[in-house]
Amino acid sequence: MTRKRRGAGRAAQGKAAVRPASVVGVREMHLEREPNLARRILRLLGPGLVVGASDDDPSGIGTYAVAGAGYGFATLWTALVTFPMMAAVQFTCAKIGLVTGQGLAGVMRRHYPRAVVFPVVTLLALANTINAGADIGAIAAAMNLLAPRLGIGALIIPVGLLILALQVWGSYRLIASTFKWLSLALVAYIAAAFFAHPKLADVVRGTFLPHIQWNAGYVTTLVAILGTTISPYMFFWQTNQEVEEDIAMGRTTLALRRGTTDRELVYTAADVNIGMLASNVVMYFIILATAATLHEAGRTHIGSAADAAAALAPLAGRWAEVLLAVGLLGAGFLTVPILTGSAGYAVSEAMGWRYGLGRSPSKAPQFYAIITLSTVTGMQMNFMGINPIAALFWTAVINGFLAPVLLVFVMLMANDRRIMGERSNGLGANLLGWTTVAVLVAGVAAMFLTWGKT
Repeated sequence: MTRKRRGAGRAAQGKAAVRPASVVGVREMHLEREPNLARRILRLLGPGLVVGASDDDPSGIGTYAVAGAGYGFATLWTALVTFPMMAAVQFTCAKIGLVTGQGLAGVMRRHYPRAVVFPVVTLLALANTINAGADIGAIAAAMNLLAPRLGIGALIIPVGLLILALQVWGSYRLIASTFKWLSLALVAYIAAAFFAHPKLADVVRGTFLPHIQWNAGYVTTLVAILGTTISPYMFFWQTNQEVEEDIAMGRTTLALRRGTTDRELVYTAADVNIGMLASNVVMYFIILATAATLHEAGRTHIGSAADAAAALAPLAGRWAEVLLAVGLLGAGFLTVPILTGSAGYAVSEAMGWRYGLGRSPSKAPQFYAIITLSTVTGMQMNFMGINPIAALFWTAVINGFLAPVLLVFVMLMANDRRIMGERSNGLGANLLGWTTVAVLVAGVAAMFLTWGKT
């Protein structure tokens, strides 16, 4: 949220009464003002699309590449299974933000004991820090592909400090609008999958006939896929961005932000569904491309960014590494601020501190201190001698452990009429939401049960 837009919102509030969120939603207002159909569609897209794009972060890319190379087409079916779960979860989070006018941690602080809220928020901040550190390492590895003479270690600090500077003194909207286009380079995996000429029967079987291998490696990979597609940071970021959009429209008080409209919920669902669908399409084709190239060639282990780039060779040839590097740079610069920012939102709301990317550091010092601490700690992780691809994969596994815990609270809040009123979850949302919790818990349990089995 840019400070200029926020200032404009306040100026508008001074000139005329701001309509509350219960009367007209942000997306509704945007669409009302735009007569051009193409621009109306673009204005419909907001936090849902950004969250979907961030889901294909370096951690996701590394996890999908490991899955495709290690197990071929056997995990393609996960893209079909995770899409409805992702969409349901993210819409529920968005609805909580729209109805309450607060982020998840703020709602939890109002309705749950501190003994519950603080451990959950602490775990989120730790998971996000580890994830951010792995993604910073991946950005450095991508730059190393473009400039091999520069070691990955030498790039970690400049990359981390650049991201931090952009986040603290710049505008996340500027970062997102710039780097989301670079992340489109990942679409090359779609073309690469076709250029590799995979066997159609194997692809169809892997997509529509789930075959679970009861060994530690395969089950851990499934947990990693679930953890990187249904990531805890996405819950917090989605909710807080709905709130930030309201603040940018001049709704600076909680009373003005509370409530939403039927039409706004319809537009929000469209935004979220489009974002999650785009994310899962990229996920599907990364698995497919790496399965059709690396796995088929017997290269079942991915140990570096160069290995992951090899899956693009049928399409890009010697430019494969450049293409992956651009995609990793875009995805990383898009996602790291979301990871550290969602940690800042969660901790600040839980503690009752001022927060928001629309505020200057002097007006929200603790919020920016959390972001700084998370970024610097993540940078330091990269000097512990951990393989970057392994770090990305195990980050996804950690998220797989944390996601069901946080999702239980999301579902409880979404069904609490004290919080949601008449907007509490219906049968369909509950069925998908609690099924997601059950699937995540089952995945973690299966991982424990299969440890030690080859």
